[in-house]
Amino acid sequence: MSDRETLLERRRDAYGSLRITENREGYRFLYFGEQTEQSCIFHADPAWLEYDYTRAMLLGNYWAAPTAQMTLLGLGGGALANCLVRHFAPSQVLAVELRTGVVAVAREWLGLSDDPRLEVRIGCAERYITAAPASCDLLFVDLYMEGGLSRLQLQANFFAACQRALRPGGVLVINQWQMGDSGLPYAAAMLGELFGEQYLQVQVDEGNIILFVPAAGDPPLSLDRPAMHAWAAGLQAQLGYSLQPYINDLCRAGEVMTG
Repeated sequence: MSDRETLLERRRDAYGSLRITENREGYRFLYFGEQTEQSCIFHADPAWLEYDYTRAMLLGNYWAAPTAQMTLLGLGGGALANCLVRHFAPSQVLAVELRTGVVAVAREWLGLSDDPRLEVRIGCAERYITAAPASCDLLFVDLYMEGGLSRLQLQANFFAACQRALRPGGVLVINQWQMGDSGLPYAAAMLGELFGEQYLQVQVDEGNIILFVPAAGDPPLSLDRPAMHAWAAGLQAQLGYSLQPYINDLCRAGEVMTG
């Protein structure tokens, strides 16, 4: 926490400590432990996405079916869930969150939406998704703990279950860390074995790499930049920021792997 942040709440649960702070500009931060900044919420507009990586994750909506059923593994502060129900007309957004304390502070301090289309379930992401084949059109995986990347984000069985959870035409969106300066996600070799080299990815300034994977048996995702730019232009006024830079940097994984 910087000198410009005021502590609003501190609590503990079975997984460690949680802190909520606020700065002078009205941004609120969720910390796991003492150092790990997990989420940032603009208190005046909790659907605003401040981080580049969450904005990049929105590209998954380009390929999604109208009124998609969306699932989030990992709620965090709730900004992505808020944004999805506000701006993308899903039939439902289901967020699965391990920690009851995270849900509590998201509701009490971070403006988690009370839209009836948003449902939050407490539980293990792996257990939930393994038991939910063909359950969603768009699946966001953003699982981090105090120490960093969740172990699940390095396990082939978990990602195979995530792909099985997609309906035909569905898209899996994964927030991964980058391996050094390689331009590759941590689990690049495993992901290549699971999904081939035709999934799409985009690297963002925070060091994250966002992956976009089609449902099993589906063709590779289209990369029609003019159509994507037109789609993004139609969203810019309501979002308050542009998705165009992420579209410009989007590429097929095979292109990165072959240099």
